[in-house]
Amino acid sequence: MKTLAIAAIAGAALLSLDAQAAGDPAAGESKIAACAACHGTDGQGTSPIYPNLAGQSAAYLESALKAYRAGERGGGMSSVMTPQAQALSDQDIADIAAYYASLTP
Repeated sequence: MKTLAIAAIAGAALLSLDAQAAGDPAAGESKIAACAACHGTDGQGTSPIYPNLAGQSAAYLESALKAYRAGERGGGMSSVMTPQAQALSDQDIADIAAYYASLTP
């Protein structure tokens, strides 16, 4: 019983950390100037070579941006995305991801 209580408390603590790490779409909207050149303010790519981001999963977008920032993604547009992502903090990434995820494709 004691183990179950500890597990429940630990689970609740992890959930609260996850909620704190969530991005703010309104803050993200103010941080997308560089992104909008290729991905648009509406999340629709400005050219067929740029992916649409509107409605994508925030978790996926965060993961992708962090991988670019860490130099873990190659090929494609990584030569453009890596330096863009390196200028972003974790909170910037969470906010930008939340903004694009909140848009309707």
